[in-house]
Amino acid sequence: MALCGLLLTLLVAALHAYFLVLEMFLWTKPLGMKTFRNTREKALATRVLAANQGLYNGFLAAGIIAGLVLAQPVLVTFSLVCVVVAGAYGAYSVNRRIFFIQALPAILALLLRTAHM
Repeated sequence: MALCGLLLTLLVAALHAYFLVLEMFLWTKPLGMKTFRNTREKALATRVLAANQGLYNGFLAAGIIAGLVLAQPVLVTFSLVCVVVAGAYGAYSVNRRIFFIQALPAILALLLRTAHM
């Protein structure tokens, strides 16, 4: 159970590092536009906003990784809760898919981590 919680936590961190790359560096590239279903014009018009979003996703990944490396479970939990809140808000305000991609893995990681404690 503890290993599953750790692996899921690492997956959430990896996803958010990937979101950083997509939003900061690939937003106006074919992969970024396809992933977020953007036209070239919309991607160009929103690239600064997307980069800001990507930076925040990077902070979430960094919080999880720093918490794991420094053996600070409170930091890991806080970061995962932030991911859940961001994913729930994204699902509400942008697209329901975001809940399943972002919030659900973090919820599962929190549940598995809590079961281990």
